[in-house]
Amino acid sequence: MTFKTLTKPQIKQTSKTLRSRFSLQLHTHQRLLQTHNVALKPQSSSKPPNLSEAHPVFCKSPQQNLVYYNHLLFQCSRENRNRGVVDLFVGIHRSGFFIDGSTLSCVLKACSFLSDRNFGIQVHNYSLKSGLLEDVSVGTALLDMYLKNENVEEGRRAFDEMGARNVVSWTSLLTGYAQNGLNVETLKLFLRMLVEGMKPNPFTFSAVIGALTDEGMVEAGIQVHTMVIKNGFGVATFASNSLINMYFKSGMIRDARAVFDSMTDRNAVSWNSMVAGLVTNGLHLETLDVFYHMRLAGVKLTKMVFAPVIKLCGNIKELGFSRQLHCQVLKGGFEYDKNIRTTLMLTYSKCGEMDNAFKIFSVMSDEVRNVVSWTAMISGYLQNGMAEQAVNLFCQMSREGIKPNDFTYSTILTAQPGVSPFEMHAQAIKRNYVKSPSVGTALLDAYVKRGNVDEASKVFQRIEEKDIVAWSAMICGYAQIGDTEGAVRIFVQMAKEKIKPNEYTFSGIINACAAPTAGVEQGKQLHAWSIKSRFNNALCVSSALLTMYSKRGDIESAFEVFKRQRERDLVSWNSIISGYAQHGYGRKALEVFEEMQRQNLEIDGVTFIGVISACTHTGLANEGQRYFDIMVKDQHIEPRMEHYSCMVDLYGRAGMLVKAMEIINEMPFPASANVWRTLLAASCIHRNLEVGKLAADKLISLQPQNPASYVLLTNMYASVGNWKERAKVRKLMEEKKVKKVAGYSWIEVKNKTYTFLAGDVSHPLSNQIYAKLEELSCQLKGAGYQPDTSYVFQDVDEEHKEAILSQHSERLAIAFGLIGTPPGTPLQIVKNLRVCGDCHTVIKLISILEGRDIVVRDSNRFHHFKGGLCSCGDYW
Repeated sequence: MTFKTLTKPQIKQTSKTLRSRFSLQLHTHQRLLQTHNVALKPQSSSKPPNLSEAHPVFCKSPQQNLVYYNHLLFQCSRENRNRGVVDLFVGIHRSGFFIDGSTLSCVLKACSFLSDRNFGIQVHNYSLKSGLLEDVSVGTALLDMYLKNENVEEGRRAFDEMGARNVVSWTSLLTGYAQNGLNVETLKLFLRMLVEGMKPNPFTFSAVIGALTDEGMVEAGIQVHTMVIKNGFGVATFASNSLINMYFKSGMIRDARAVFDSMTDRNAVSWNSMVAGLVTNGLHLETLDVFYHMRLAGVKLTKMVFAPVIKLCGNIKELGFSRQLHCQVLKGGFEYDKNIRTTLMLTYSKCGEMDNAFKIFSVMSDEVRNVVSWTAMISGYLQNGMAEQAVNLFCQMSREGIKPNDFTYSTILTAQPGVSPFEMHAQAIKRNYVKSPSVGTALLDAYVKRGNVDEASKVFQRIEEKDIVAWSAMICGYAQIGDTEGAVRIFVQMAKEKIKPNEYTFSGIINACAAPTAGVEQGKQLHAWSIKSRFNNALCVSSALLTMYSKRGDIESAFEVFKRQRERDLVSWNSIISGYAQHGYGRKALEVFEEMQRQNLEIDGVTFIGVISACTHTGLANEGQRYFDIMVKDQHIEPRMEHYSCMVDLYGRAGMLVKAMEIINEMPFPASANVWRTLLAASCIHRNLEVGKLAADKLISLQPQNPASYVLLTNMYASVGNWKERAKVRKLMEEKKVKKVAGYSWIEVKNKTYTFLAGDVSHPLSNQIYAKLEELSCQLKGAGYQPDTSYVFQDVDEEHKEAILSQHSERLAIAFGLIGTPPGTPLQIVKNLRVCGDCHTVIKLISILEGRDIVVRDSNRFHHFKGGLCSCGDYW
């Protein structure tokens, strides 16, 4: 049997082959999708018999010799009737028969299986009194009894007191230590065994390999494998089964397969180990192949093989084969096995068959339907988008007295907004789960999604053992609200505590550096860190880098990241299209989109928002309409509010306000505030009072406290000299207590951010800044610059208007940048409002006079000034 490359068509085909060749008939009647409760009422066990008590049945038996009764003991033992062994031994003892070593070893074995430590101690005392403890079989059975009852100390004492030991004694000791989790001690005992010259058998090697597997000591395991081969046990079933398990748990698939293929005598455990190991390592097609050959080999299906194969069906969402396996489970009588039931329930959940999953869940006995089953069912509902049912089941769970565990809380907290994080937080505190990493992380994520980062931070601080998931979630929380400083603080704290970031950590912190207030160099430093950590090629990291560079005004670096991406998803393509559009490179954005179409890549509504925005920022009204039609008619994407807003912006910027109104009137839903704000801004630019007044009325009715509505309206009246109406709007703002947002700009110089308001004189270098502005004013006039005072919306004289223009916040920021950085250094300014037309002209001229590249990010887009030109082409 050889390995195959997993593909979806092959999975489907292999599943069909299995269904046809196994002849597993799928019965459609209801009973196959249900299980039946059978009341199993074991007889209450009586107290352990005392050696002084006689067994009544034994008294009625004819007198026989010890050989006969030993024969009965061994027969009961072979039939696993261990209570019968104990009762029969009591009768033998009472009748005064001579008891030999084989009798004692048989009854001690029964005590091991019954976990009857008290009776075992009585047998131990009898062994001491009768002097039979020197018998190696008795000593071995005694230490085995103690070890299986988790009494390691007594088991070791029994071993040390043995007069003679054989390989079985050593193997029992090693197996007992391994089963009690004492793996290091197991290995030490194995080395001592070898030193004492005792030759191991296959069962010895099986115990040692199991201990090495649990400790993850695969290199030592390989050395033991060579010893197995040298001792002639290379094909021994028990040792080989342990080797298969070890190699699978270490991810060494080919080595596990080589051991399996070399076996001459495979039992059900061998096949089950192969199936479970392949499923664990995600080799779905190979699992089906092995399972198919297992059936061909005539191996009887045991309950151990069903759980992993059913789990596989859930992973690949193979519903048909899952149902056939369910039938086989019923046929084999394994329907009451807890693991199989839970796995079936999970598989039906993963396949979207929540009704069948709930049927299995609902008929589970109370013993099986524990907190794990409840949590799995809740998780299934959430994974299938059924949050309401998940919340209802969680409430029912509480009503039935089932106490949620940490996994339950971390699962139900994802059912936002169906559950209150405050309520779950209170419950978690009450049950002492709030310090759990999984619950704490889920809680802080729930708070972050509600925008309550302060509460999320409190939860984060209370988590005792913070894992990388918790750190990353907290960083992403700060990034989500644009708090770069908070995100960086957590990232630095994480580094100090020697926690290594993963790709999701880098994605979160890099996204935080995309905020307008973030330092320009911070993002670059984190990029370098991600390269050093070898996470820069992870899709989530490269996509975050692309977005960060784009939003920080470095579209060239953004495109370099895009080019170097080893894999790209839809987010990557959409990000570069939107980036080019925002930076005024509309043609390049459309070229990227055309490349997407040539490659037949997936396109969604976000893609078209970027494409139409690219047309908007470059004045391509006809092309924008064409792409909108392609989206609706060819791609069959239903337009959302964002698409209509883009279309209104497209026609509004082009001065086609009537067409923009047609778009609004044809919308299948009422226009949002953003749509009316876009139309009002366009009316202000093109001085269309009629449309502007309509848009302002609609906008104020939707957002009466938003100052942007009033400011745009006053600016529109001022632009046409209607000071009376402007005064009315200003008075209305005062009555409604609406305050105008001040325009300000900021610039980063030497890793420190400086903020400026219009006419600001608070900066320590204020005199030098204004001196630089005066110097620039002379140079500008010499270059033919004439101030455009139409951009001053105040009723003052022309000279005053010119003074106001010369002190706009972006000019102050640029002047400071010019005196605070070496000649030729690029400048980057951010402004919270739209750059006025006069400042736009001035900055173009400054880029020539000072020989600087200047990037200005205003509320609408990026402007790249270089050599007297702007990337927007004077269209914004």
